[in-house]
Amino acid sequence: MKQYTEIENYDDLSQLIVPGALLEHYAFQNIEFGRNAVQCRFKDCIFFGCTMPDVMRQELSPDCILFPRLSVPFNMFRAKLYSAAELYAGYDYRFPDTFAQCYDTRIYRHYVSEGKLAGDIAETAARSLHDHSISDALHDFLAGYDERSVVAVMGGHALLRTDDMYRKVVLLSKHLAENGCLMVTGGGPGAMEAAHLGAWLAGRADNEVDVALGMLASAPSYKDCDWLPSAFALMEHMPRVSDCSSVGIPTWFYGHEPATPFATHIAKYFDNSIREDGLLAIAKGGVVYSPGSAGTMQEIFQDAAQNHYLTCGYASPMVFLGIEYWSEKFPVYPLLKGLHEKGCYRNLMLSLTDSPEEAERVIMRFVRNRV
Repeated sequence: MKQYTEIENYDDLSQLIVPGALLEHYAFQNIEFGRNAVQCRFKDCIFFGCTMPDVMRQELSPDCILFPRLSVPFNMFRAKLYSAAELYAGYDYRFPDTFAQCYDTRIYRHYVSEGKLAGDIAETAARSLHDHSISDALHDFLAGYDERSVVAVMGGHALLRTDDMYRKVVLLSKHLAENGCLMVTGGGPGAMEAAHLGAWLAGRADNEVDVALGMLASAPSYKDCDWLPSAFALMEHMPRVSDCSSVGIPTWFYGHEPATPFATHIAKYFDNSIREDGLLAIAKGGVVYSPGSAGTMQEIFQDAAQNHYLTCGYASPMVFLGIEYWSEKFPVYPLLKGLHEKGCYRNLMLSLTDSPEEAERVIMRFVRNRV
């Protein structure tokens, strides 16, 4: 089966539009075709959410496939990941009430009104096609990175900005980003936000981390009304000084938790199961687990299964940050360590520490090892 060549913008399309050209095995995504496209012939092509003149539509080869746009308030056929500016379009942090009308909020209201587990086939098809486009865009974005440079941070959404663990995650992520790692998280508040803040501050002196944390301290929880405004104010006051990127992968399933704007790229999904599995699958440079509860527990054992079966080609580190937490409060580390020693999880690469510097060393040893 021949692979389709993706065309996602008009500049790429314009290079193909030549009188009499036969365009075969192309996938066009969210393209508006002009009348000049009529001079071409299309065979075995896929059109995702494209518009075209009627005469062009009528002349398409029968083996072409058209996916039309449906009546939903979101773009089903995105060619690129979201940015915070796109998700929060219409929101002005100086006027918090504008949050109710921003793009992200409108989609979430629609999602809830149709039902998280919607029954209407058109709605479920629209969501699936949207999530497919996000996965495709994420794949394209990650193609620019060494797969072992992609490192995830997992942890609780309830972690306060004023907590010492939050600061540890910020510094850990900052240093990993400065060493060439692409930081990825579930894209929400708490430990996830801390990781993206660290990548945002990459290139600045470490003492500027405390300045940033001081600016955020007035709204420590995502439930505080100033949580999002304080983040935008910080971004304006302390813009990025490096080219370090980070990817947040949130979901409208948990849409009551705002996506962190510190993520430079956002892959937001409707389907939480695709989001969870995909996030762990791309973190081939390892996963750092800061304290969390049920969601983090799920991710730990899902990651352990991927590592055990070498689902993604090889096992990568599982680093637990917080000795007392992971040894006593949620004693998952002794369990995994014991199973590893018995040969049940022979491929696991485990580490337990209180030190973000030690967590960084473990990850970087693996990232730099190409054997």
